[in-house]
Amino acid sequence: MSTNYTIWRMRMKELLGIHEVWDVVDPSLDDAKKNNIVKVLFFQSIQEDLVLLIGNLKTRKEMRKVIKTLNLGADRVKDARLQTLFTEFENLKMSDNGTIDEYAANLSSIASKSATLGEVMSEHKLVKKFLTSLPGQFVHIMVALEQVLDLKGTGFEDVIGRLKAYA
Repeated sequence: MSTNYTIWRMRMKELLGIHEVWDVVDPSLDDAKKNNIVKVLFFQSIQEDLVLLIGNLKTRKEMRKVIKTLNLGADRVKDARLQTLFTEFENLKMSDNGTIDEYAANLSSIASKSATLGEVMSEHKLVKKFLTSLPGQFVHIMVALEQVLDLKGTGFEDVIGRLKAYA
């Protein structure tokens, strides 16, 4: 397993979906074949010490809960991680020699991590942060975009594309 639970979870969701076993959550469902497929896929994707911890569990839901608890920890840890992400988000600015794509990727990464922890950032918040933290060389483009677009209804990717077109 990757040391990053978020990445591992995304990969497992796709892997389980391909094998049509993502729905194996309900312990009242008695589908031994699907549960066995999930177990095998989990065992192949995690470290040996985790295999020992989840080896006797019966359902995917139980296994995932143990893995999630070990990796994300209690709510206090989750809240601390969210606070760190929010601080990182607030302090992030595009450097004068950085690229639009790099900066957009950094913002998207923070938004994805936040969503995985249960806090989804709105498109408007991403757009606002993106435009207000650009270096001075983009001010004239930013002003033009603000005059032409309804920024509350414009998507993050759309703003990035428009900025790149004029930059």
